[in-house]
Amino acid sequence: MEQGDLLLGRHTPVVDHYAPELLYPIPRREGRDALGLGEPPPFEGVDVWHAWELSWLDAAERPQSRIGRFTIPASSPNLVESKSLKLYLNSLNNVVFDDDAAALACITRDVSAVVGAPVAVVAFAPDDPAMAASQPTGTCIDDSDGRWPRCEPDAGLLVAGDDVIEEALFSHGLRSLCPVTAQPDWATLWLHYRGRALDHGALLTYLLSYRQHRGFHEQCVEQIFRDIHAVIAPEFLHLQAFYTRRGGLDINPFRSSGGGAPPWWRLARQ
Repeated sequence: MEQGDLLLGRHTPVVDHYAPELLYPIPRREGRDALGLGEPPPFEGVDVWHAWELSWLDAAERPQSRIGRFTIPASSPNLVESKSLKLYLNSLNNVVFDDDAAALACITRDVSAVVGAPVAVVAFAPDDPAMAASQPTGTCIDDSDGRWPRCEPDAGLLVAGDDVIEEALFSHGLRSLCPVTAQPDWATLWLHYRGRALDHGALLTYLLSYRQHRGFHEQCVEQIFRDIHAVIAPEFLHLQAFYTRRGGLDINPFRSSGGGAPPWWRLARQ
């Protein structure tokens, strides 16, 4: 992947006609090779996207406004570049569809094609209570004795004891940088595990080490999963990052050692 091919960081005109060619794939294998992850990777999961600016015209040419939820399997060979998805969805704004089912079928077909795997797409009304804000479960570690270590992420920052416990933890302090534009991306990181007890202060220090780290959302989450998994030797580990909205989209990568499912939260700051 050449960064010059990406739409991120480039001035791009608004396209007001159906344009599936705008969708741009990013191979997952490149990021996973950099992390030393084999094939298949040591996790399963999905990337849950919310599109807050989803609109098209119905058969009477009346605008229809929806919130879209895209569930992309982590086993897909590609992820989709976020700005390309935004521009593609905007290209549908003045397209006439017979009904919601026809619009969603079109979107599902196009996004599935670019990521190389079946994608689930559902739509919610703008005032659907299912999209109301909720709170993560577990213990917030943000008041723990952690600090910004002023270094790149390293599993050596993590500390685990000998006792095996089960707990759910979260932090609102995850910040990483877009690898193309270097703009900050903000997230809440949530995990649920049974394994060697993580030191909460050390975990917070580790998460804060991403503050100057450049990586796509999905790649950051997979690195966090890899490092925590190596340190705690878990019976199970479920992990999800809830990134704040950019360009009308939020991305919530979920990774699990197996048997887990994303909690389907939307947090207040998203």
